Amino acid sequence: MDNISIRDGLLAALTECYEADPAHFVSLPKQIVDLSMARVVIADLRNEGHVEEQERGVIRFTIRGYQAHRERPSRRDESRVLVAV
Repeated sequence: MDNISIRDGLLAALTECYEADPAHFVSLPKQIVDLSMARVVIADLRNEGHVEEQERGVIRFTIRGYQAHRERPSRRDESRVLVAV
């Protein structure tokens, strides 16, 4: 996995969860959280103001992040790989 595929999968999964319940935090699987590339992606999204991290591996979109992501082309299939809600 590279940073782009991790980011795209994470954004797709967060979009799906945000649309179901914007207040819900998503728990990422341990094997994803343990990847240094995933931690970099999450840190970048957090620093951009696109996600809020409750604790390590437990995140949700901010309104800003959701709106910014909705403006990008969609990639639906990748969310299944990354997230366990």
